[in-house]
Amino acid sequence: MNTAPHATRTTLSAFAATLALAAGVTGCATSTDDSPTKAGSQANAPAGNAAYTATLKGLDRYYQQRLDWGPCKDPELTKTGTQCAKVTVPLDYAAPKGPTLSLTVSRMKATGSERERRGIIQTNPGGPGGHGLGMPAQLRAKMTPRVAAAYDVIGMDTRGLGESSPLDCGLDSISWFRGAGFDRASFDRVAKKSADDARKCNKKYGDRLAHYSTRNIARDVDVIRGALGERKTSWFGQSYGTYLGAVYANMFPDRVDRLVLDSAMNPRDYGLKMFQAMGPANEKALDDLARWAAPRDGEYHLGKTPAAVRATVEGLVRRAAQRPIQVGGDRLDHESLPFVLYFLGTDDIDNAEYAKTVRMLLDAAAGRTVEPSERLAGLLGAMFRTDETGTARDYASTLAVLCADTTAPGNAEWYRKAIEKARPKQPVFGPFHNAPMPCGWWKAKPGEAPTKISSDLPALQIQATGDTRTTYEQGLGMHKAMRGSKLVTVPVRTHAVFVGYPNACADKAVNDYLLTGELPSEDYTCPRDQQADGR
Repeated sequence: MNTAPHATRTTLSAFAATLALAAGVTGCATSTDDSPTKAGSQANAPAGNAAYTATLKGLDRYYQQRLDWGPCKDPELTKTGTQCAKVTVPLDYAAPKGPTLSLTVSRMKATGSERERRGIIQTNPGGPGGHGLGMPAQLRAKMTPRVAAAYDVIGMDTRGLGESSPLDCGLDSISWFRGAGFDRASFDRVAKKSADDARKCNKKYGDRLAHYSTRNIARDVDVIRGALGERKTSWFGQSYGTYLGAVYANMFPDRVDRLVLDSAMNPRDYGLKMFQAMGPANEKALDDLARWAAPRDGEYHLGKTPAAVRATVEGLVRRAAQRPIQVGGDRLDHESLPFVLYFLGTDDIDNAEYAKTVRMLLDAAAGRTVEPSERLAGLLGAMFRTDETGTARDYASTLAVLCADTTAPGNAEWYRKAIEKARPKQPVFGPFHNAPMPCGWWKAKPGEAPTKISSDLPALQIQATGDTRTTYEQGLGMHKAMRGSKLVTVPVRTHAVFVGYPNACADKAVNDYLLTGELPSEDYTCPRDQQADGR
């Protein structure tokens, strides 16, 4: 989650952008001091409950640190004009004199004069586990000249990820992102791997893992704000980044300038419930593909009716259970195939790619030699060559945040029953979106209750009706919790609208709000762009 959305769909990090945890029911007290201050003063230190207020003096050194900007480690980022710097934060904000973490942040400076500059806008591309150093360049590419002149755009790899003191549990696969199959042996294999992944992380990091929570990431965001010498920060978050932004806004309401939430999740379902909600959404995406492909049977040969196309795809999964599909040097079985289908169904403008790949897999299942497309090769790499692609390390970072935020059932039988309950209406994705969650076997339990999302702060929310990751219904939950928000609905199937989908209406909504700070007078729905109708 680190490059443009279409590119990131070939990485686990993009997949992780769909994940979320169970919401908490307790909030925290917040600072209300809004007077101008210098960076590093106590008014620039984090708001929070009494335990954290008592540590303000110890946190001053973090807020007062100097950031030395220079070239990024990735030369491709430097080519975009992005600079990078290191920020030191405490592992545990309740023990600021204890162990620290080194985070990497990125910046694209405002293009305008000091008079035109408004401040900073911090970003998160999703996840948890999405690499964020490239996010400023992505966001800047969609900004109008006047908005680009107003903001320094700030990105970061969150704690435990990428270039920010990364975690590495030594995992050799991404077990949670496999379907649990048709039989008991397949389910048991997936459940055992999920528990084993948790145990590997437990053995290496132990109780340290409790400190990788969203609340601590929000505190990191505020340290960055203070170290940059800014009294307030604006925020652009997509997917999990909407949850992080909402947590930050509830913990530090007096530090928020303008808040944009793109493809939001329901904070009350953040976690396993939300992951399960993706099952029906992806079955609907498959139905959409079937309606699109049926009249094009002469080209793709998937079936002449929507029902026939769906039967073709369901049959492909059953064939993979009987005999794995050889594609290049990889073998797709019924456990790994849903991972590929899930990614292909993200965007309606990718229906042709979806249909083409299904046709390719059908040919491979029939014994023909198939050379995978670039898109399919990327997905296979994320699934089977995790050391080379880094997806297993990113997966460990994803789990660290998820499991520091919430708990999950640690009884494999609970997941088996959930799969069988979902299977009749979700024949392709039910076993995938109800698979055993490693957090059920996590040793380090959440150290704090999650933040209750409940705020009157102004915010602009963008939501696609056909989102398969953070569904439209999930987005309505965030809209309800963020009572001061205005909702712009986009009637398409996509995830992460502003950065990755062609819609001039949504683009204008975000740019206008960032420029003027004025929200629409009421919620509204954008038309679909003609350029996206050639799907």
